[in-house]
Amino acid sequence: MNMTKWKVRKFIMSYLNGQTGYRDELLTTRSVVKKENYVLIEPDGIVKNMIPGYEKCDVTILGSPQMGASFVDYLITVRDGGYNSAFGGEGLESFIYVMEGSIKVKNADKEEVLTGGGYIYSPASKKVSFVNAGKEDAKLFAYKRRYEELAGYCAYTVVGNSNDLPWIPYEGMENCYIRNLLPAAENFGFDMNMHILKFHLGASHGYIETHIQEHGMYFLTGSAMYRLDNDWVPVKKGDYVFMDAYCPQACYAVGREEDLTYLYSKDCNRDVKL
Repeated sequence: MNMTKWKVRKFIMSYLNGQTGYRDELLTTRSVVKKENYVLIEPDGIVKNMIPGYEKCDVTILGSPQMGASFVDYLITVRDGGYNSAFGGEGLESFIYVMEGSIKVKNADKEEVLTGGGYIYSPASKKVSFVNAGKEDAKLFAYKRRYEELAGYCAYTVVGNSNDLPWIPYEGMENCYIRNLLPAAENFGFDMNMHILKFHLGASHGYIETHIQEHGMYFLTGSAMYRLDNDWVPVKKGDYVFMDAYCPQACYAVGREEDLTYLYSKDCNRDVKL
């Protein structure tokens, strides 16, 4: 293959959804980028990022410090034989959630096979590796952030599956539920948590929230009208949202059939640094 053909092929394969060529309609997007406020990234138009250490993987960087986040969120498709042998560690805590397929994960404490809904949190002192455990693609949502130490406390490895956790009524509402994936509410060793929220159709937050915590949110099912700052923004399955500190936020689940669910991170258990 000559160099010209190689460059063309590499460019064509850079789009995550494989869309190539001209569209039939005018170019449009639902994505909204308001750095250090909020960002919505829809699936169409996002690209694969070439990153050392990811073998036979399609990697897209979603949230990052470049948009104002204190963390990095990734969307990773692990092909047959794909792997990464050193994710996180060296001061960076990490979290990997399996949306589809299966992977084998390993750090200094645990070695497990995770299937859909499975996850691992690895503390900042321990790198975690993953490898596709089957023949089908594995689709992952992954997170890493520099850990904020607190004297007398430390985090530890957590492995679980969200499908094994109870749905807890969210703030007493019987059509909105939450799953807490990490024990941050009971342990100051954790400076962040991961949750899944579920809204039945027509359900909403009880009020518009405004808080110092950031969110990175990946929508797993359904659709919603989401209040971000002063905007009502439509979101649906496959979308990603970053919400900066003090960005007012709330949502209504909308649609005809499918409940709204989304996975999101939240920093916690630490005072403001001055």
